[in-house]
Amino acid sequence: MKKILLIVGGGIAAYKACELIRLCRKAGIEVKCVLTAGGQHFVTPMTLAALSENQVYTNLFDLKDEAEMGHIQLSREADLVVVAPATADLLAKMAAGIADDLATTLLLATDKPVLAAPAMNVRMWQHTATRRNVATLRGDGVTILEPDEGPMACGEYGPGRLPEPEAILRAIQNLWEGSGEGVAAHTTVTTAPPLTPPASGRGTLTGKHILVTAGPTHEPIDPVRYIANRSSGKQGYAIAGALAALGARVTLVSGPVTLATPPGVTRIDVETAQDMANAVAQALPADAAVMVAAVGDWHVEAAAQKLKKEGGAPPTLHLSENPDILAMLAASPRRPGLVVGFAAETEQVVDHAVAKRTRKGADWIVANDVSGDVMGGEANAIHLVTADGVEHWERLPKQDVARRLAERIADAL
Repeated sequence: MKKILLIVGGGIAAYKACELIRLCRKAGIEVKCVLTAGGQHFVTPMTLAALSENQVYTNLFDLKDEAEMGHIQLSREADLVVVAPATADLLAKMAAGIADDLATTLLLATDKPVLAAPAMNVRMWQHTATRRNVATLRGDGVTILEPDEGPMACGEYGPGRLPEPEAILRAIQNLWEGSGEGVAAHTTVTTAPPLTPPASGRGTLTGKHILVTAGPTHEPIDPVRYIANRSSGKQGYAIAGALAALGARVTLVSGPVTLATPPGVTRIDVETAQDMANAVAQALPADAAVMVAAVGDWHVEAAAQKLKKEGGAPPTLHLSENPDILAMLAASPRRPGLVVGFAAETEQVVDHAVAKRTRKGADWIVANDVSGDVMGGEANAIHLVTADGVEHWERLPKQDVARRLAERIADAL
């Protein structure tokens, strides 16, 4: 039986910890709880003890075996430490390595993976200090779920709501099942509700695992600036959804976008090109890979503090080349059976795509002209380059392009 140590922070969302415990127990997961002083204003130790059927810990110096370093034992005996809700205060202390109560001491002492589900006011979540703390924790290997967006108890609206207990449980299971285990820094994992499997027959992808990348990458310059591109992720998300609709198990590695996860798709959120390369490697093996993401070609050595105007010349940015994810995947010993790359061009679209297919080692290249309104738009006109030649598709809504391409992939597999 898997075991989690659940740290319940202070905040109105603490009541959802009760449902999370119930769901975990139903899934066969043993739960032990640590309740912070703030958390005790919203739920009681007795409630959590009754639901978990385990003792609830509240005070560092109340552990009956503290003479034998009970807090160390408590931090090590679980398979995973879950912080829900993770308040702005808890995240700040975790990032700084502060250990001034039982919860933060356990977090600093544990040698187990940590998953945090933030919950706070929208302005607190968007504050530069919180973003910096989240980036630090992700850099340390902590899995941080993205908060839900919606109305809050304070009357404001936006991102900051604690993810629903069902989503937190799925993230826990993803970490254990391998789809999120070992995921690189700056990543979060979410899974959309499953689809009803399609009826068997020609074109279905049941039993196949397909890896899709989508969206842009962000390369930090300093804590508030980054290098990016105009990719919206719409085409990649549409393809992931179309493949899932044909029965495939789809892993979507996504750069920063504002799109909802397609039904039935496991989504891994990343920030930089290196994050995406790591996540792609972790997602293998796969039967096919569709590399739609507009990955940045360059990155800079990010400054620790915001760059300031000093009245002199502007700062010099030294660019370094990012990993070539498509070429690395095509040359990998774990290469998927079908590797599909994308080429966003502004001139000589087909010529560049044909050359790219050979240079990268891809099976197919999907090329499009992005000099107009394709990036961020709702339609696309593509050229499918394969070993058999070039197919020119008429301009179609991106959802139709996705369905047509998914059917071609199904036929190829």
